[in-house]
Amino acid sequence: MTAGTEFDLIVIGGGPGGYVAAIRAAQLGMRAAVVEREHLGGICLNWGCIPTKALLRTSELYRQIQEAEAFGLRVEGLGFDIERIVARSRNVAEKLSRGVAYLMKKNKIAVLDASGRLEGPGRVALTSKDGAILPSISAQHIVIATGARSRVLPGLEPDGTRIWTYKDAMVPASVPNSLLVIGSGAIGIEFASFYRALGADVTVVEAQNRILPAEDEEISKLAHMAFAKQGIRIHTGVAIEKHLDTAHSLVMHARKTDGNSIDVSADRVILAVGITGNVEGLGLDEAGIEIDNGHIVVDEWCHTGVEGLYAIGDVVGPPWLAHKAMHEGVMCVEKIAGQDDVLPLDKTNVAACTYCSPQIASLGLTERTASEAGYDIRVGRYPYAANGKATALGETDGLVKTIFDAKTGALLGAHMIGADVTELIQGFAIGKTLETTEAELIATIFPHPTLSEMMHESVLDAFGRALHI
Repeated sequence: MTAGTEFDLIVIGGGPGGYVAAIRAAQLGMRAAVVEREHLGGICLNWGCIPTKALLRTSELYRQIQEAEAFGLRVEGLGFDIERIVARSRNVAEKLSRGVAYLMKKNKIAVLDASGRLEGPGRVALTSKDGAILPSISAQHIVIATGARSRVLPGLEPDGTRIWTYKDAMVPASVPNSLLVIGSGAIGIEFASFYRALGADVTVVEAQNRILPAEDEEISKLAHMAFAKQGIRIHTGVAIEKHLDTAHSLVMHARKTDGNSIDVSADRVILAVGITGNVEGLGLDEAGIEIDNGHIVVDEWCHTGVEGLYAIGDVVGPPWLAHKAMHEGVMCVEKIAGQDDVLPLDKTNVAACTYCSPQIASLGLTERTASEAGYDIRVGRYPYAANGKATALGETDGLVKTIFDAKTGALLGAHMIGADVTELIQGFAIGKTLETTEAELIATIFPHPTLSEMMHESVLDAFGRALHI
């Protein structure tokens, strides 16, 4: 299928939200097209979620092998090859990108290698990578799924050499002796964890008063302690004021909220200060689409308010997560198709995961936000140190925390730090989506010995029934 064809649905952007929306449309009998200017799979698959996890897997193994003596193992001559580490990460991304291309072909979805721009009702103008104007395409429904990009601090524009974006940080020619990470959200902390495990001297600075500011405060505090134990220096409540580019390093001058100033010197700097939606060059203003703080404004069904125009994923705002984008893509298309049983997205049912060491995962309300929302809450906690499987694994640092409505028993939130919590959190996500109560979770039989038993014990603890602490 080529440009100039009429479709039922056009998706601008081939990232997780976009390609999934197109697949669901094809499953529902629609003739779908995806307009993608770079890589199928988008940033997540090519330069984000997937390749970073490949890098972090390497650093995790490297850390574990360094600790092998505690397990009765002798390892000699341990080292690493950063070129091969990067090559493996890129190969993983390329393999999965080819997999998305296969899915497009399997579902008979037209993939147009071009940039797209709204050109009036139901029409999308196309421009090839070399700037050539291609025939326009049309559809009754158009979904914008153009994603987002990293924010840049004025005066600290990335140069690819000393000041890195996340893309630069994923393909280093060598591991820097020293690294400054500006921003302590998931992206910043993951890179801090990766480079520290490979021996870099890492410093993290955060403008807010704690790292991982979107997480529960108790989890954030435990993470701070764990990272400091690993040798990562952390400064919170810090604003970068200026920097000096010397012959051998960058020197960042920053001021803390208490008025004190600090200077941090590093060979490389990674900017991880948030993202902004890719809203430029799409003809959004001309189409009458509202933009707020760099993101497209939509309703609960991802409709922009302009007939036939929808937007999903990172371009519509937080949470900036691939699985949230995929869910929105399916929901949006099913609503377009007129399905009666479609439910709007409940953001408190969207789990967030940070794949640093130790891992962090969360769902729903934090202890503070639940209290501020007026709930009478019950909080349960269970430490990794009390779990048999964690002890056998040698992973005794961590905590599982659960938050319940004391009146109804409804699960309001779950927050975890420790080994494999990014896999464990889905158990709570399923429960919360099904509107589970503490009684049902307490009655659930968890297998032994497993890390998942801590989830059960945390629930029991919230109601004064913990068995092993």
